[in-house]
Amino acid sequence: MATMTKKRKDYFKKLLTKRLDDLLVEANKTVTGMTDQGQNFPDPTDRASLESDRNFTLRIRDRERRLIAKIKNALDRLDIGTFGICEECGEDISDKRLKARPVTTLCINCKKKQENQEKVKGI
Repeated sequence: MATMTKKRKDYFKKLLTKRLDDLLVEANKTVTGMTDQGQNFPDPTDRASLESDRNFTLRIRDRERRLIAKIKNALDRLDIGTFGICEECGEDISDKRLKARPVTTLCINCKKKQENQEKVKGI
């Protein structure tokens, strides 16, 4: 288990912080957009379309809310020195995997094992 270099740590901190900032900006736009809309649609079809769009947007924002929590957790792991270490086996997580999914807590082998177990259990 190699310790993370300052350069590598700074790279991931910058990457995670940028993603977090982008998500927070989008969340703010959604809240502002939903509270600013004083639209009243007498036509039920138009109203239903608006509600459907809002529900879709809220589902996306809920996923983003969960991603925000994962990003904050990853930033905490960076601060305490456990970022990039698999929570299952304790081995280093490859840079390739961390760049693709910086919030990951499992190396690719442990993730594959987890997915296979979920398939067997039918999750």
